[in-house]
Amino acid sequence: MLKPYPKEEIGMQVRLCLDKYLNAHSISRYELAKRTGIQYPIVDHYYKNKVQRYDRYVLAKFCTALSCDIGDILELCPEDPDTETP
Repeated sequence: MLKPYPKEEIGMQVRLCLDKYLNAHSISRYELAKRTGIQYPIVDHYYKNKVQRYDRYVLAKFCTALSCDIGDILELCPEDPDTETP
């Protein structure tokens, strides 16, 4: 059985960097919503990194519509000690 790691030992988090990718490629959230068929409010939550659990279907649609790899819109970064995660 896998033993869970205490939060203090991990120190890293997965963060969505969709905002950086769209800005770098001059693509609006509205345009991404049109390309994927995903409702604008959902795209907006991903853009603002307000999503608690990433939906693999949504991420796959983003990657397909943007012709990018998952690593282009997700990054592993040090965890912010001031941010509480449930």
